[in-house]
Amino acid sequence: MGRVFEALKRAAELDGKKKEHKTRLPDASASRAEQIEALLEGSEVFTPKAAREPQLFSASAERTDAAAALGSALPEGSWASQVAGATVDAERSARVAGFPALNVSAARADQHLIAITQPQSPECEQFRSLRTHVLHAGEQRHVQAVVLTSAGVLEGKTVTAINLAWLLAQTHGVRALLIDGDLRRPCALNYLGLERRPGLSEVLAGEIELDQTIVRLDPADLFLLPGGRERNDVAEMLSGPRFSSVLAEVRRLFDFIIIDAPPLGIFTDAAVLINRADAALVVIRAGYTRYSLLKRLLEPLPRERLLGVVLNGVDETLDEHSYYYRRYYRRSKEIKKNGNEKAA
Repeated sequence: MGRVFEALKRAAELDGKKKEHKTRLPDASASRAEQIEALLEGSEVFTPKAAREPQLFSASAERTDAAAALGSALPEGSWASQVAGATVDAERSARVAGFPALNVSAARADQHLIAITQPQSPECEQFRSLRTHVLHAGEQRHVQAVVLTSAGVLEGKTVTAINLAWLLAQTHGVRALLIDGDLRRPCALNYLGLERRPGLSEVLAGEIELDQTIVRLDPADLFLLPGGRERNDVAEMLSGPRFSSVLAEVRRLFDFIIIDAPPLGIFTDAAVLINRADAALVVIRAGYTRYSLLKRLLEPLPRERLLGVVLNGVDETLDEHSYYYRRYYRRSKEIKKNGNEKAA
């Protein structure tokens, strides 16, 4: 605010010289409103012509005014602009546009990230169905922050989280953020084929600011808050006020927040994150997760926050998809064969 005061002071003094009007300088003991009123007296720069009343100017106020003037970035009446009480406006557009961009290559990404490597595959359609489920929950149940966890290790929770977040980001009018919340073993950047960089761990430790860690992943326009450095005091850090501040800030910036959490059956971190978020998806692996363990882990979870269970690692493809793709493949071969015969 010091620069604003100096600018107002100079503007008032120049205007006073032109009009031979002596500007009243603010007293050091006066309140902020009185100081600004004194600086604005006699000035034409920031004082509205209709009413000579002092106004407070700040960066946040200017962004709010710009957003009100420009309106929503989505078509009028679009439900996505009202998901979870979020408004996609010019203010948020300006803020998220400032994050650095990283390009994700399908050749370097993990092969299990089929939303990136095989976007037209039948398996990717299953993730699109999961995305639809999350979008409907956002509209009907005001779900904005979703935690993905699993019963144990090697069940595919991180792969599911990245695939889901990648497809959410491709939805028209939706800003999606992926948080690597598994601070004991952060690996989202590894799956994406990107180099390690500071993230949530350093933010919670007070070593770096939040806006210095979030990156935009192209070409999906997905935003990522990496995990950063591994640590052991995760439950204590996630339970503290700093994480509450981080979550509150990203809620203002993004429509959907996908949080990759540690396994539910090993650490308490996932339970802490579920209590902070709006909903949870539990990933299980076919032929691997024990039903008795899953039942025991789901019992203490709040039922109103359990969005569903994702069955991962199923070998068989659904019949309707197999039928569609076999029919399409055969039809393509017939067209190609007939075309070659005519050409001969």
